[in-house]
Amino acid sequence: MMPDPVVPTAPPEIPDKLYFRIGEVADLLGVEPYVLRYWESEFPKLAPKKSGTGHRLYRRKDVELLLKIKHLLYDRRFTIEGARQTLYNESKAPKIKALNQEQGALFTPEPLAGIRKELAAILQLLK
Repeated sequence: MMPDPVVPTAPPEIPDKLYFRIGEVADLLGVEPYVLRYWESEFPKLAPKKSGTGHRLYRRKDVELLLKIKHLLYDRRFTIEGARQTLYNESKAPKIKALNQEQGALFTPEPLAGIRKELAAILQLLK
């Protein structure tokens, strides 16, 4: 008998707090705390702060990243390396897309027409 495919679930609501302890995050994600510690060693972007007593303190962005990691590993069945690569590509894609849009905006007809007018005015001044 084939196991049932994993059905993606809606992400849990993240409480409005500044910091979360590892137990709170583990309960929120439905994984054991040792899984979170392992993911910290495998995903460089995941680096919770440590309190004075050495307890991990996760910020909201850390919890959101953990939710993405869990989705990639559990729902989409990526390997650790595949999830790491996907997160890396996602972090680079918006920057490249924004640069391409900025560069593309320079070569649209509207800015070129304005540049032509300015150059023609400069040419008239030089004559």
